[in-house]
Amino acid sequence: MTATTAPYAATPLRATRQPSARLRAWATRAPLLPALVFMIIVTQLPFVATLVISFFHWNSLYPKARHFAGFDNYREVLTDPDLRHSVWTTVLLTVTVVLVSLVLGLALALLLDHRFAGRGVVRTLLIAPFLVVPVAAALLWKHVLFNPEYGLLNGLLHYVGGPQPDWISNTPLMAVEAALVWQWTPFMMLILLAGLQSRDPEQMEAARVDGASEWQVFRYLTLPHLRRYLELGALLGSIYIVQNFDAVFTITSGGLGTANLPYTVYQTFYQAHENGLASAAGVLVVIGSIIIATFALRVVSSLFREEVSRA
Repeated sequence: MTATTAPYAATPLRATRQPSARLRAWATRAPLLPALVFMIIVTQLPFVATLVISFFHWNSLYPKARHFAGFDNYREVLTDPDLRHSVWTTVLLTVTVVLVSLVLGLALALLLDHRFAGRGVVRTLLIAPFLVVPVAAALLWKHVLFNPEYGLLNGLLHYVGGPQPDWISNTPLMAVEAALVWQWTPFMMLILLAGLQSRDPEQMEAARVDGASEWQVFRYLTLPHLRRYLELGALLGSIYIVQNFDAVFTITSGGLGTANLPYTVYQTFYQAHENGLASAAGVLVVIGSIIIATFALRVVSSLFREEVSRA
């Protein structure tokens, strides 16, 4: 009698426990709902509005002439010579800054991985450029270093009897790249230093005991171990450099062939008043950033999986 009634008695208990578990789950998520709603309002709704505007011929000087254009704005972004040049400038700027920052960041990370007197002070000083506001960093390079009359670079060249070039006029893109490399090298250094300090010390010691030189240890052990960290630094750096506006606007104002895609979006929107065309270019920037961010998230997840497997 008891054995036959027990399954029926357990059913209402299970039914009563299920709603309480759901309520507890919603109760734990409830504090996050205001942040989620705020994020949707601030980020997603403006992007949806931008996406809608990108399908219209919309000049703010002639609002009555607004009409649906389909993919014409996207076609113009991809075929217009000036816009195509800005896309190429964006790619060149991003690749150069990311690669140089990675190489310099790796060299500094290898330096800081060794113990020496004052390492903490040196690390703090090397991180400092990444903490500077981007506009302030660009102004620093434009006026303190690149100025042809009182800049530090020309002052040093004058001291040794060298030429006095106008750095921004002669090498405009290189001037922007130098400012960005200076600011983003500490970021790469931090990522790669974390990778260096996560190496297995027993494996490194065993390689040295077996007679491996420092170059062989770096080539066959350190560099393969840092592959994921190098990928992560390259992807995260690319996300930020692709969207960079401050350095181009502050140092060259987009002139002399340095206008990248974000600056072109600004120029198209605020100077040409072409809302639809600027929105289409902005959507392309967002799509490119999302593609890069997807790869970055995969690298981060693989790093987490490796750390969990080691633990």
